[in-house]
Amino acid sequence: MPEEFQHLIPKRPPPPADIFAVYQATREFYREVEYRQEFESYCEWYRATADSHRKEYQKMQSDINIWGWFNRGKR
Repeated sequence: MPEEFQHLIPKRPPPPADIFAVYQATREFYREVEYRQEFESYCEWYRATADSHRKEYQKMQSDINIWGWFNRGKR
């Protein structure tokens, strides 16, 4: 067949196994992206929570220890 008419004839579709392999690779890629995004958001949440806990702990260090006053007489 002449070269100029090659574009008129549709090309054969790839075998089904190749289509599924591409689909599986694409799906695995998007799962990995989703996992990494969720992990990154978890890490950000954890850092923020740890920071607020550190601040609360520092604030508690300067508070008066009322519980210690009650326990002194029981020793």
